[in-house]
Amino acid sequence: MTLTDPSSAPADRAAADEIDIDALIAGFRRRAGLFAGVAAVVALIVLAVLLGRPPAYTAAASLKINTRKAQVVAGPAVLSALDAEAAIVDTEVEVLRSPQLAAAVVDDLGLTRDPAFNPVLRPTLLARLTGRGPPAPDPAVARQRVIEAVGRRLTVRRVGLTYSMAVGFTADDPAKAARIANAFADHYLRAQLTAKFDANAQANAFLGDRLEDLRGQVEAADAAVSAYRIDHGLLSAQGATLTEQEISVYNQQLAAARAHQAEQDARLRTARSQMAAGSNGDDVAEALTSPVVQNLRGQRAAISTRVADLSVRYGPLHPDMVRARSELADIDAQIQAEIRRVVSNLDAQAQVARQRTASVQSSLETARDALADNNAASVRLRELEGEAEAARAIYRAFLDRYRETGAQTGVEQADARIVSRATPPTAPSAPNLTISLALAVVLGLGAAVAAVLVANALQQGLSTPQDVERRLDLAPLGALPLAATVAAGDEHDLHPIDLVVQRPTSVFAEAVRALRASLSPTPSAVVPLATPGARIVAITSALPGEGKTTAALCLGRVAARSGARVLLIDGDPRRRGATRMLGLNPPAGLAEVLHGAAAWRNLVVLDPASGLQVLPLAASGLSADDAFATPAMDALLAELRQAFDLILIDTAPVLVLTDARVLAAKADAVLLVARWRRTPARAVASAARLLHPAGARLLGVCLTQVDARVQARQGHGYGLYPHDAYRRYYAA
Repeated sequence: MTLTDPSSAPADRAAADEIDIDALIAGFRRRAGLFAGVAAVVALIVLAVLLGRPPAYTAAASLKINTRKAQVVAGPAVLSALDAEAAIVDTEVEVLRSPQLAAAVVDDLGLTRDPAFNPVLRPTLLARLTGRGPPAPDPAVARQRVIEAVGRRLTVRRVGLTYSMAVGFTADDPAKAARIANAFADHYLRAQLTAKFDANAQANAFLGDRLEDLRGQVEAADAAVSAYRIDHGLLSAQGATLTEQEISVYNQQLAAARAHQAEQDARLRTARSQMAAGSNGDDVAEALTSPVVQNLRGQRAAISTRVADLSVRYGPLHPDMVRARSELADIDAQIQAEIRRVVSNLDAQAQVARQRTASVQSSLETARDALADNNAASVRLRELEGEAEAARAIYRAFLDRYRETGAQTGVEQADARIVSRATPPTAPSAPNLTISLALAVVLGLGAAVAAVLVANALQQGLSTPQDVERRLDLAPLGALPLAATVAAGDEHDLHPIDLVVQRPTSVFAEAVRALRASLSPTPSAVVPLATPGARIVAITSALPGEGKTTAALCLGRVAARSGARVLLIDGDPRRRGATRMLGLNPPAGLAEVLHGAAAWRNLVVLDPASGLQVLPLAASGLSADDAFATPAMDALLAELRQAFDLILIDTAPVLVLTDARVLAAKADAVLLVARWRRTPARAVASAARLLHPAGARLLGVCLTQVDARVQARQGHGYGLYPHDAYRRYYAA
């Protein structure tokens, strides 16, 4: 049971959950020796281990990702070059760290035969003693171990934010370190070229095989187009089918035939219209142009001339005249006959022209029907031609790419280049004194901090009032220092119970008064008086030797010197600590009072130095019977309550005798004392748990025998503040 306000419990728990920096600092100061010792030992061990290693040498080669790419041949490469990006550089760093690259270096340099990397080749102590080594492991396992060992010694890093990479290797020999670092750089570039060679070769092989298939597809597609053209009469020349060309010719012929027919019909109609108008045909155009008519007309002109001459010379009946007229009539008849023949010929030519036009029209209609059929068939033809053209385009693309990849063979370039090759270092890279010292200090401090934390965690005792609250959930009522650690001048020779009397202004006396103030009943006290009258306080501890008797006597003397009527009852029948500490040897005491053999007023001893009254225990003590649990004890306490202002009972340890629990239950309050850093917290907690079922009203815990000097070194006094800061307030 504690005196804390229940409403403040959540706040107290929240405060307990927080990290107490002061407590941590105090813990480190309290264990400064442990901290320094562990730090020094661990630092020396780490330093000895680090500096005792054999020297190691680190050589580094510098690589750079090519940001400018040489275009040797036209066309994109099969395996594209690296882009100069941060992620690409980081990726290449991981490639350099890959086990495959390390395996290539191990095989190339024969590192499996190097004892520095192959532990099987290093003689062990057992082999030296017995002359026989361990059985050889499987070669594959041994090689894998060498690869892992080489990989652990390899360091690859990107240089700042540049496109450069540093490839370092650590070995026991400078030349070996440089040789292996350069081997990693060379194998990295060789791996890039090999990857491009392989990609190009695979691309050529794939394209070659694919070209054969595509060539067959193109031939098959062309054959299908040709066969379809033949089957459906879709043969063409100069971009048009034969049917289309035929229709074009028929259209031209039809136009010419129609024009010729129109011409013939016009000539015929003209001739007929002239003849119908009464013409004798002389004005018919065809007659005018006819050579026969022209010849006959010439003959007629000659005969007409002769007739005219004869008509002048002879009469109309002259035989020559008659003959001449007869010839003229014959010529006229021939001319008319020839004109009629010309007109008849015009009619015949018009008929022929009409027949020819009809024939051409018929052929054109037939060709148009054929063209309609061809157009229906050309849909499939265009589909076949599209397939053939697509196959041909793919074939051409593959053929062009095949030629490009063939031209690229042998001109591949690595995506990185060596900026500087590794050279044998002149100084070892390890052990490094500065780094070794720093690491030793860091590990030493870390181990020291861990040791202090573990020691604090394993600490069983109570050091501060905060420990009482945090570990026991009880109220801390103060702390009593060791008198020798706060004494000044001749105070060192005084016993604590004398110090509070002879040096009432001392630090120790002030601490006792502070404890007494926490025991004084106030209107706000959480623990009320059981009955009206004096306040009865039982002072007990969990284990013997914790200073409860000294604390009880000091409290009694300080309270008595203040003018109060104070009685101290020695309630420890086994030790009789208060009686012996005051140097009393009474013939009778508390036991006799409880047995009715004597009155308490006759046995109370007055302490002349302070006015404290003491009810001692005689040497005979109490019997094994539980006298404190009798009605006589209750009656005695009731009577004493009316005679005194404060009654202190020095009881036995709670975990040793049951008398303490009995007396604690009869008291108004119980003060539990615990020796500073000596009494285990679990023992105090057990005592508190035993007092609670008995009905005891526990005020809290007081720490005793606090070493103020040690507390001062840790930044605190025996209580909460360093008493050196206010020592001037105390008189010597």
